[in-house]
Amino acid sequence: MAPQWAAFVGLTGLVLTAFLGLAWISQQLITEQLPLSEQVTPAGVDPSISSTPQPVSTSTATSPAGVQSVSTGALLANVAVTQGLFGVVLVGGAAGFAIPAWAFGLGNDALTLTNLGWGVGLGVGLWLASEFGSRVVDAAGIEYDEGLRELLAPDSRGGWVVLLGLVLPVIAGVEELVFRGAAIGVVAAGLNVSPWTMAVVSSFGFAMGHGAQGRAGIVVTGMLGFVLATAYVLTGSLLTVIVAHYLVNALEFVVHEGLGIAE
Repeated sequence: MAPQWAAFVGLTGLVLTAFLGLAWISQQLITEQLPLSEQVTPAGVDPSISSTPQPVSTSTATSPAGVQSVSTGALLANVAVTQGLFGVVLVGGAAGFAIPAWAFGLGNDALTLTNLGWGVGLGVGLWLASEFGSRVVDAAGIEYDEGLRELLAPDSRGGWVVLLGLVLPVIAGVEELVFRGAAIGVVAAGLNVSPWTMAVVSSFGFAMGHGAQGRAGIVVTGMLGFVLATAYVLTGSLLTVIVAHYLVNALEFVVHEGLGIAE
């Protein structure tokens, strides 16, 4: 069966539309449920976490009266399931439309130790840049709320295993599959479109999918997305950007919540 490129690109468009729609709904929920000071996503936390509809609970001692909060377990489960469904749809579509793995950046030449190493280096570098940016923001007297990250941080060893071993890998894998592998790799391979053009387009979509962070957050997310897109185009490896994406998130949680190091 010959690859049905156009059909799969159409499916990718539907998935991206659903992702953006879900993000918009989440933004409305956050706006309605939280005071303004709690609507800012803390620096360094992966934007996708705040772009998922959030089940609410009334059990928090730190929330203002009348404001509902999210239980850690319910939120993590919600994120993993929602993001996972996007991934299942896209992988199923790739199989059904006979899209080859190499088009996503998953060919044998892309799954190498060298590309794994590039991913590790990029992830650590992006995290260090995030840390530096946080300190610049502090020095400028600009405050940001750490409540969301604290809410997501587990309070048990088992919770950390779930976060680091399941939820964050799902987020990194699915978002890179959608925004880099499908939106850049497949479109460029199947429709003969410049990958750099798609890098810009996909980064814009990636940024707009995280409107809950506000205008500044959208800009920062777009920049992060373009760095990852650049790495993807240059290496041709989805592995590189998945590893980098995962490490940015994991290091932020482990350093600031697991080890308790202050910003």
